[in-house]
Amino acid sequence: MAMPSADQPLQPMTTPRVMPRLPTKLWIGVTTVVLLIALAALAPLIAPYPFDGMSILNRFKPPSAQHWFGTDEFGRDVLSRTLYGARLSLIIGFGATLISLVIGVPLGLIAGFKRGRIDEWLMRGTDVLMSFPPIMLGLLVLAATTPSLTKAVIAVGIVYVPVLVRITRSVTLDLVNEEFIQAARARGERTSYILAAEILPNAWPPIVVEASLRITFAILLGAALSFVGMGAQPPSSDWGLMIAEARPFIDRAPWIALAPGFAMCITVIGINLLGDGLREALDPRLQTSRSG
Repeated sequence: MAMPSADQPLQPMTTPRVMPRLPTKLWIGVTTVVLLIALAALAPLIAPYPFDGMSILNRFKPPSAQHWFGTDEFGRDVLSRTLYGARLSLIIGFGATLISLVIGVPLGLIAGFKRGRIDEWLMRGTDVLMSFPPIMLGLLVLAATTPSLTKAVIAVGIVYVPVLVRITRSVTLDLVNEEFIQAARARGERTSYILAAEILPNAWPPIVVEASLRITFAILLGAALSFVGMGAQPPSSDWGLMIAEARPFIDRAPWIALAPGFAMCITVIGINLLGDGLREALDPRLQTSRSG
């Protein structure tokens, strides 16, 4: 083995970079959510029957090789309706959360940065809205309109705006006194630039985590609104509506309600695991405790 000569410069030792280990919850959550999105997107291709295809001769058929999840009171295939229902539930969950983000994040940034009377008014407004149970607030928003899926998405999005306002405001308050924010102010940067280019990029981790958890609440609230007749309307295959329609026949044909109920549980658990995994992956304190 050749020894390095005295005049040969020593090469610095390089330490291989170790990629941080992602939480198991995150992997399970991502896998579940991706699978759900794939099933929802491919529902027209993989559903064995049309979701609204009726057959009086096949009413209340129990699960079998022909109808894996059985049929309902109109002879409709429960598996097909459950697959199509995934599309509606994900539309409600992601659509409502997007509305909450679009409205809540800018308001939270303004409240945390401006403070003063603007902050006080916004916080009092969120206090009033958060004093109502979500289902009651959603019903109040929908009370003056005719029920529909689109209006249910908007109503659910409005319900969770106060939560996103408070989360964003809290993160903004932690960042507003940092040196890079003071430097931006000293340079005479506009408020819109500071909020969009300086604060928001540093505030997004907790906002993303909270938004992922809000998706589950939005799905459940959307199903609850459909259950009471204020969300998706027949003959759509919304999971909440399917459970409501199965209620009179729960003793005779329990499989009609079990399929959408089980699908809703899997969806909520998967998205919750995704949110918890994101929180562990993005929170430095949790990363330190996990690596230690």
